[in-house]
Amino acid sequence: MAGNPPTDVNTISPRSLSLSNDHLKALSTATLLLADAIMLVVAFIASYEAREFLPFFARPQEQPAPSQYLPTIILHTSTVVAMFYFSQLYHLKRAFSRIDQLRNVIGTVTLGTLLASGMQEFLLQNTSLETAYPRSLLFYVWFFSVVFTVMGREVHRRLWTLLRRRGVVRDNLLIVGDGPFAHDITSHIRNNPELGYVIVGIVTDEPKQGEMLGYPFIGVYTDIPRLIDDLQVEQVIVALTDYRRGEVLDLIELCQRGKVDIKVFPDMFSYVVGDLNVDDLGGMALLTVRDIALRGWKLSLKRAMDLFGAGMGLVVLSPLMLLTALLIRLESRGSVFYSQVRMGLDGRPFPMIKFRSMRADAETNGRTWTVENDERVTRLGRFMRGNNWDEIPQLINVLLGQMSLVGPRPERPMYVQEFGRQIPDYMMRHREKAGMTGWAQVNGMRGDTSIALRTEFDRHYVENWSLWLDIVIIIRTIWQTVTRSNRNAY
Repeated sequence: MAGNPPTDVNTISPRSLSLSNDHLKALSTATLLLADAIMLVVAFIASYEAREFLPFFARPQEQPAPSQYLPTIILHTSTVVAMFYFSQLYHLKRAFSRIDQLRNVIGTVTLGTLLASGMQEFLLQNTSLETAYPRSLLFYVWFFSVVFTVMGREVHRRLWTLLRRRGVVRDNLLIVGDGPFAHDITSHIRNNPELGYVIVGIVTDEPKQGEMLGYPFIGVYTDIPRLIDDLQVEQVIVALTDYRRGEVLDLIELCQRGKVDIKVFPDMFSYVVGDLNVDDLGGMALLTVRDIALRGWKLSLKRAMDLFGAGMGLVVLSPLMLLTALLIRLESRGSVFYSQVRMGLDGRPFPMIKFRSMRADAETNGRTWTVENDERVTRLGRFMRGNNWDEIPQLINVLLGQMSLVGPRPERPMYVQEFGRQIPDYMMRHREKAGMTGWAQVNGMRGDTSIALRTEFDRHYVENWSLWLDIVIIIRTIWQTVTRSNRNAY
């Protein structure tokens, strides 16, 4: 079985290994702090040398000896590391966005560098440790601190990801529930061992025999306290469908033992994932738990970004689009483009344009869902699908206002009706324009994957839209396309 293998309940590690796991987590944090410190020192040394070789500023006539900058290096390194600590950049997450980390590092290094410069003036001026700290050197120190810190953190992340894949620094995880959400979470953890979880078993509301995806059912809700103690459980994920508020509170109460972390999959609680606001209704306070983020000036800003991105994309990519059209015609008979009716904003249908990636007779027996290794896909089509290139003509849809660069991916009317009946709040995703790429897609939810889980990602995007989130999604889409790391692309 791929990924995290099922764990025999009778072979869970004893308490001594749990303590060792805690020590390894502390070691991970300590090594990250040490890596930051080393990279900051190296960045200062590189900045000192860069003044001689990089042409951005005038070369200094005389530079103090490197040893004279030792107090400044110590002050800069300790200040930035302290800023990292207070910014919770040593609170390690199992999964995070490199783009968000880059933004956090840039902001924290900027503040730390300026603070260290001011402290140098205050602490070292008119002392034997005073050394000239010109603005050109300050700029290089800031720039190289960002670059080297990000590099060091990426090396650290890859090292500890490798250790998790090999079974080191893993938390024993108990999953509560056996419905679609629990199934999706179990599958996701099994296929991503780098998350660092060992699933010890699954708990349900009533006694149940057998297993789910190879993991055993090991008890009922009332067994949770005993299972946490016996199996050294460190994480509990409550993943129920259509549960009652009291039921969730009771489960949380059962899980509150020791240092167990408790997570609730956002089914009911996803209604309040956005900001909570208090509104006034004639003197009566009302709590807004769902407020669509994209409206007013934000809508105009998003449309402006769509017009700019689509216009530039069509101009820059037009030669490659013409070449693609020629190759499609040479490989197989049929039209270059493929137009298909999809459901967009407010459930309105529109013709979505794509490069044809299947044989011309692919839908002779009716339209069906595309699956992995689909025989209808042409050789060129398989390449285009793997690189998202077949989606490029949708820039025309964006320019016409039918789509956006970023948003929930549109589906066919027949599927929308089916999913709308099966999945609660599925139609909520139609409150925004459909997108060429989306939050669900950059998280691997494309192709023949769970529609319920995909809907949760789309709901998060709709309720938490920001320009920065769109930029992150676009950058991640480009990166996954260039590195061919976009999962489930077929």
